Amino acid sequence: MTVAELPKIELHLHHEGAAPPAFIRQLAHEKRIDLSGIFTPDGKYDFRDFAHFLSVYEAACEVLKTPEDFRRLTLAILEESAANGVVYSETFLSPDFCGGGDLHAWKDYLNAIQDAADEAERKLDITLRGVVTCVRHFGPEQAKRSANCAAETAGEWVTGFGMGGNESIGTQGDYKWAFDCAREAGLRLTTHAGEFGGPESVREAVRELGVERIGHGVRAIEDADLIRELIDREVTLEVCPGSNVVLGLFPDFTAHPIARLRDHGVNVTVSTDDPPFFHTTMRREYEMLGNAFGWDAEDFAALNDTALNAAFCDEDTRARVKKRLERT
Repeated sequence: MTVAELPKIELHLHHEGAAPPAFIRQLAHEKRIDLSGIFTPDGKYDFRDFAHFLSVYEAACEVLKTPEDFRRLTLAILEESAANGVVYSETFLSPDFCGGGDLHAWKDYLNAIQDAADEAERKLDITLRGVVTCVRHFGPEQAKRSANCAAETAGEWVTGFGMGGNESIGTQGDYKWAFDCAREAGLRLTTHAGEFGGPESVREAVRELGVERIGHGVRAIEDADLIRELIDREVTLEVCPGSNVVLGLFPDFTAHPIARLRDHGVNVTVSTDDPPFFHTTMRREYEMLGNAFGWDAEDFAALNDTALNAAFCDEDTRARVKKRLERT
């Protein structure tokens, strides 16, 4: 079995951002919505930089209007993930895109997504769990609504809460109320930091929000004291190398700091972020990392062990996924 064929765990996946372009184009065609401006001539998502990526992302979401749309989307995402060897995935779901933050509407969307996840688990042997996210550039007040949706639906399937969006808007601490609300509901916590925000944004996220995982976090490599703090606090980084390269944080995989962070003793995992936007898959991430750093099956098994330990799931699910990882 090659490195790319190994079973995999993915902890950092944006639900709408994982929508295959063909799926979005088909849905737009069915609804007679013109999205031609967000695709390249060969049908891929088209964006210039991170800010433009966010606008294209939100434009694609315009066709995702009903629970049934999200049921179909979830099946499409899990079929793609399973084809790339993923056996367990956590997906970021925003109530802002699923009912506009209204709790009753959110529950309808969530039921449709869970129904699709259950079907995929039966047919594809892949497990999905939901991490509800607020969107940073929508502001702290809207984040409170998302946190309330998360708290009211917390349980075996909705297991975490986090924040995505534009890191340049406000501070991590501005969203403390939302994270405290989610924590009180028993949800595990993560947030995006240390991508464009620099190492200080990681330190702030850990200290102000009390998260146990950081989405990206790669800029921590610039601060030795922060690296030691991440190790001491046992914080896990949800690293998305392909995404970081496409968005220009690093010129290529060999320059990416994931290997250095791992060598320092930081808990790192591998994910795709928004795979069709960044022209990647979990298979490709494994292949590129193997080529860049000489990592073999033992290295990736260790990364998956780290991811499994950091997963926001119950112990029965963790044991079931562990058995899938051992089928090599």
